[in-house]
Amino acid sequence: MKTIEEINQKIRDGDAVVVTAAEMTRIVAENGPMDAAKEVDVVTTGTFGAMCSSGAFLNFGHSDPPIKMSRTYLNGVEAYSGLAAVDAYIGATQPNRDPDIGLDYGGSHVIEDLIRGKEVELVAEAYGTDCYPLKNVETLISLETINQAVMVNPRNCYQNYAVAVNSTEETLYTYMGTLLPNYGNVTYSSAGELSPLLNDPYFQTIGVGTRIFLCGAEGYIVGEGTQHSTEAERRNGVPVSPSGTLMLKGNMKEMDPEYVRGATMPRYGPTLYVGAGIPIPVLNEDIAASTGISDEDIVCRVIDYGVPGRSRPVIKETNYKELRSGKIEINGMEVPASPLSSIRRALKIAEELKSWIERGDFLLTEPVKRLPSRSATRPLEIRRPSIMVRELESKPVIITHQEDDLKDVARKMVDNNINHIPVVDSEGVLRGIVTSWDIADAVARGKRKLRDIMTRKVVVARENEPVDVVARRIDKYNISGLPIVDDENRVKGIVTAEDISRLIGKVDKRGESI
Repeated sequence: MKTIEEINQKIRDGDAVVVTAAEMTRIVAENGPMDAAKEVDVVTTGTFGAMCSSGAFLNFGHSDPPIKMSRTYLNGVEAYSGLAAVDAYIGATQPNRDPDIGLDYGGSHVIEDLIRGKEVELVAEAYGTDCYPLKNVETLISLETINQAVMVNPRNCYQNYAVAVNSTEETLYTYMGTLLPNYGNVTYSSAGELSPLLNDPYFQTIGVGTRIFLCGAEGYIVGEGTQHSTEAERRNGVPVSPSGTLMLKGNMKEMDPEYVRGATMPRYGPTLYVGAGIPIPVLNEDIAASTGISDEDIVCRVIDYGVPGRSRPVIKETNYKELRSGKIEINGMEVPASPLSSIRRALKIAEELKSWIERGDFLLTEPVKRLPSRSATRPLEIRRPSIMVRELESKPVIITHQEDDLKDVARKMVDNNINHIPVVDSEGVLRGIVTSWDIADAVARGKRKLRDIMTRKVVVARENEPVDVVARRIDKYNISGLPIVDDENRVKGIVTAEDISRLIGKVDKRGESI
């Protein structure tokens, strides 16, 4: 048994044995946790990944005459100003108010620019009061000219996370990056055996007040992060799905731009790449065993992001050793796997923190309070439930087959006053779709067989999807209707833009506007 004070004294004396989490994995594998606990004093961890729930409090100082800012923009990105007169909080995911820039430059980019020492345009508006008469400000600021710039991240360093895949026919743009259709790729976002909370899975040494490495500077753990949960199933002592989180703070004026990046997930929005490292004091054999965990020991779940719901289906389980090989197997297919986080940068953070401790520049802190060991997340209760596709009033679906003659298909459209006909096989499984425009185009080109003109890659709606999700899909692809299919891809109906339009402004049975 050791204490943090005993380890700190060894750090002061230059006698502490400090290793990275990657090194500790090898030490425990070779010598066992008992000998590792005797040999090693501190294990350094590291992670560098997209952490959307991040931001910064800024104090601009008072102008003359003074202003009580009510709307604040930094390089065109709005910061929240409901904090007295000249304080603001800029969130990493806030997009630019300029529609020509939009998602390409947001709050995360402003934060990086400030840390890089760049000047940022400040535009502020106010309603004016007797003591704050000024109504408008336009100026340039930098970290040198403002009073405080404190990074405060409500939710960082997730304890494990999902692996994302897409089973649908369409490309999806998500916070897990671009997901190709038909299981075309998987993405993941964890540093695995280097990740801080996977090395202290029961929060024995990490807690309120723990001193950490944050974006190249000293930072601190404020407490548990938002959505902190401890209810996940565990394997080898660690959760197999998203679990614990941390709220972090640090002084932006001391940070190194090498360890922070503003980024944009295509068609999703801005995010901030945050570099964080936490030292784990090896107080006993149990902690040594925890810090000896390997990528192969850390199980994670592959989740289908093609299902637009909070509870997405699990496709399979894997581990970080398999993911880091660059491919995993799904349904007999070899699927490329790519990380959204940087393992190389995470290791550099662990090594940098190790060097700080070895030089005696960084001492460990005793947490003033442990993180909650019992915590669960709750879903948002929607008082007005979404209307599901299966609830739509629709006529019996008219179908056709690939072998049918175009004249017969055209006759079906005219007789039933419809513009879309799904093409199915003998078992009712969707194989394509044809529209009245397709028929007209085929006649003009002299084509006679349906198989020659039908669209084979069909955008569909599913029975258990909310109507508003389907409406967005119709708008996204600029189409007028979608076949409704079940889990076996059998056609159950068709939903059109006209069907959805009829819902707008209606009143449901509870007397609420839809």
